[in-house]
Amino acid sequence: MRRGLILFAHGSRDPVWAEPFEALAHRVRGLSPDTPVRLAFLELMQPDLDTAAAELISGGVDSLRVVPVFLGQGGHVRRHLPEHIARLRGRYPQIAFEAAPPAGEDRTVLDALARYCVSGLDRA
Repeated sequence: MRRGLILFAHGSRDPVWAEPFEALAHRVRGLSPDTPVRLAFLELMQPDLDTAAAELISGGVDSLRVVPVFLGQGGHVRRHLPEHIARLRGRYPQIAFEAAPPAGEDRTVLDALARYCVSGLDRA
């Protein structure tokens, strides 16, 4: 089984907003160089989830994990992401799709954010 990974972010009209997500995708590729990784956006930026999935599938993946790089489960993650995944499953029934919980709900992510938040407190 060849697994692909999609990092799913919100999107913005400001192209600079995507830079941290592109840096994250670069770091993920470094940690798992054999895994095809794409960044996808819910709205306002490209590629969208359908396009990123199509690229990975045409590249030979037969399983896709979608990781929402959101801090929590707002309407986009609770409602829109499952709708997108259902549509993709209908279009590509031979592909196994998995949606991970939002990154911000993972304890290690929260611990890293907490360390970041207090990191400057000891500076004068």
